Amino acid sequence: MRLILHVWRQKSPAHAGQMVRYEHKQVSTHMSFLEMLDVLNEELIAKGEEPVAFDHDCREGICGSCGFMINGVAHGPQPGTTVCQLHMRHFKDGDELYLEPWRASAFPAVKDLVVDRSAFDRIIASGGFISVAAGSPQDANCIPVPKENADLAMDAAACIGCGACVAACPNAAAALFTGAKIAHLGLLPQGQPERYDRALNMAAQVRTEGFGSCTNIGECEAVCPKEIKLEVIARMNRDFIKASWTQRGDAFRNESA
Repeated sequence: MRLILHVWRQKSPAHAGQMVRYEHKQVSTHMSFLEMLDVLNEELIAKGEEPVAFDHDCREGICGSCGFMINGVAHGPQPGTTVCQLHMRHFKDGDELYLEPWRASAFPAVKDLVVDRSAFDRIIASGGFISVAAGSPQDANCIPVPKENADLAMDAAACIGCGACVAACPNAAAALFTGAKIAHLGLLPQGQPERYDRALNMAAQVRTEGFGSCTNIGECEAVCPKEIKLEVIARMNRDFIKASWTQRGDAFRNESA
């Protein structure tokens, strides 16, 4: 199969980028998208050219490392699929594909299709955890969790932090990612002691990182490879509003005392 690839090439953040055209003639329908890029890079190296830089790790749709735009769609045309699990059988001979990195000010460019997503790490560090004493884990039956809550928590915990939601959002919002992290802890007993502080701290860090505001357009849910639902954003907003009013009430009572 033959493809025409237009790939964003950018040497470094200090350099201007541009689309570069490649004619790729050795594409098998059995390849994953990243394997196709591996073959392209082998050809470029053989010619003495710089290979295309792109993030990858497990290549099993678990780690969240890979990700870029394919014809304007985060992770490509297949719903519920990471780019590493996208196979070339979904394309046809002669297709023309445009590959670009995530576009968001909070995800600065590094090189070619690689962006710096460490903003997500800082959001997690601000509150996406529970503070418990270390030791042997308790038996699961010792902490009963309603089946509905357990299912919702597991659905939210499926987030791999790839950043597709930010790339697809017209506002470059991180609401789906942050909502998933807040929801999966806030639904479980272990996450209750820090539930409202978590919402306040993570929302503050989102603003610090320069992500946009959520306006419920829904593009994030449409491209999420783990198909996380917008409901996690609603849960995050409820926790944030309750925490904000509680904090204001406490401050008012302290002033009045």
